[in-house]
Formats: sequence, C-alpha cells, structure tokens
Amino acid sequence: MKSLPIPSFFEPKKVNQFWRVYYQKRAEEAKKWREKYKISSSQEDKTKIILLLIDVQNTFCLPDFELFVAGKSGNGAVEDNIRLCQFIYRNLANITNIVATMDTHTAMQIFHPIFWVDEKGNNPQAGITMISYEDVKQGRWQVNQNIANNLNISLQKLEEYVLHYVEKLTENSKYPLTIWPYHSMLGGIGHALVSSVEEALFFHSIVRSSQTQFEIKGNNPLTENYSVLSPEVLEDNKGENIASKNTRFLNKLLSYDKIIVAGQAKSHCVAWTVEDLLTEIKEKDSNLAKKVYLLEDCTSPVVIPDVIDFSAQADAAFQRFADAGMQRVRSADDTMFY
Repeated sequence: MKSLPIPSFFEPKKVNQFWRVYYQKRAEEAKKWREKYKISSSQEDKTKIILLLIDVQNTFCLPDFELFVAGKSGNGAVEDNIRLCQFIYRNLANITNIVATMDTHTAMQIFHPIFWVDEKGNNPQAGITMISYEDVKQGRWQVNQNIANNLNISLQKLEEYVLHYVEKLTENSKYPLTIWPYHSMLGGIGHALVSSVEEALFFHSIVRSSQTQFEIKGNNPLTENYSVLSPEVLEDNKGENIASKNTRFLNKLLSYDKIIVAGQAKSHCVAWTVEDLLTEIKEKDSNLAKKVYLLEDCTSPVVIPDVIDFSAQADAAFQRFADAGMQRVRSADDTMFY
C-alpha cells in the first residue's frame, strides 16, 4: 500500500517532551483509521517486514535527560524521532511488526561511577572517563569493595574479573570501558520510550493487530551491552559464562523478508547491533544482508562538544555495512516496501 497521511493528533513539537498517551482514545481512532483506509491485519502481509527500533528511550532522546544523543545538529535524536514517527504513520500498512529494544540498568553496573574508585576513594567522572587495561592493572581505578558485597561476589574474584574484562575489550577491538552517567534506570522515567514514539507504536499495534514487542538488554552488572544481540563480554577470566548471545531474537529477525533499523545511538548501540547482525549473516548466507535497511536519517552519533565526537566511527561502520550489502535509506524513501 502507498503512503498514508499523518494522523492529525501527531504533534512534532511534542517529540522532545514526555507525556501520557491516551490509549483508549488512540485505540478508537486507530479502528476508524483502519476502516477508512482499508488496512488489513498484519497476518495477511505477503512480505513480512519488521522495524527494529533501538533504544528510543527518554534517557537518549530528550534534551534534558542523561545521555541525550545530540548528533552533529545538537538536536539529533529529537529530529530523528520526528522523522521516525512520520515514517511509522505513513507506512502503517506496510510494517508487519515493530520491536523496540530497551536499555535497562540499575545503579551498580560496571559502566556506572559507583562501581569504581581511585586510591582516594573518589568515583570516576561520568561521561568523560574511559578505563583501560593499564588503568586497572596499575591500580589507577579499582573496584569499589561495596559493589562485591551487593553482587554477592568476593572482592578478589571481582578484581580478577574486571582486569580480564577491560583486557577482553581491547582484544576484541571494542570501545574502551566508558563510565557513563546513570541512565536508563529501571523503574525511572528515563527508561520509558519517548512518548511520541510510544504513541506511534501503540497506534500501529491497534491498526494492524500486531503486538509491539520489547527486547530488554543491558541489565547484566558485569558487562556492557551495546548490541541487543550480544553483550560485550560473554565469559569470565576462568572461561565460565556470565552472559549469552540473544540467539532467539537473532533468528526472529532473520525470519523476516525485510529488516528496517533505526534508533540511538548510531555510533554505539545501533552500530554494534548491526555489526552483530552482519556477523551472523555472514556465517549463514551473505546475501541475507540485502534485506537489511538502515534508516540513516532516524539515527545520530554520540557527539559531546569539546569532549568527543563519534561521527567518523559511525559513518565508517555504516559504510562497512553498505559494502557488505545492507542498504542505507532515508525515511522519505518508500521504495524499500516495493
């Protein structure tokens, strides 16, 4: 089906705010929308298309929250989500299913300040501190002993593990361990989806009789989890599993005819998720890469002025994905559906 109009209730100026979604009212409007435009159930789709939304949560997407992805424009995630919502509404009849990943954290995790102390007992400064193998080996940064008590792990075992952890990040060419501000906190408003996006997902769910699905990631205290398909480190220093790949979800994604990807941030969780997806695709059948579409105007890189800019890394990653057969597209381009 060709593009649909944008519902009148969608307000671009509210995408940078959080507010209550009036579910019952939207459900009634969705039923009328389905009848007016003669939109069929998702079960009738001959071409199965899944929209994968990565971490479109308040913590990353609203300017006043902890890890707002500003991108080059300074308002990146907000602009991305305006286009994303419009994309969903225009293509309600074409998108079979939508799945949203949810970055999910508690305070005492390896990438949060309370986990680490220096020799004076000070926690690292969030947002600008990166902890290397040498930092841990030489004792510049040490495990907060109170963390071990809370995780029911002996201090010695945890100290051995964190040295192994930062070494594995280096070996696997991952980003150094970054100490992030407390974010995506389970139970907090930052963890929630952006209200405008949540509204669009709910509307799609009712119009298409297609349950929005959610994938939790990032709640393991001993590893970062940029990609929804795999944590950064899977084994401890003794070779015992601490986490596992999300094989079930990977297989679900690959069962669709087309996979459309958007979300935050282009340089981190989006890039690593697509990287893991590509790795699995290459092991199965490289031609499968052609069914992955990257909505490049619905994602932005991490940019902190005068501190760090991951734009170049993000662009290089997306070029690598394109070279492998994935398709870089923009939200106004509907040719991906035909």
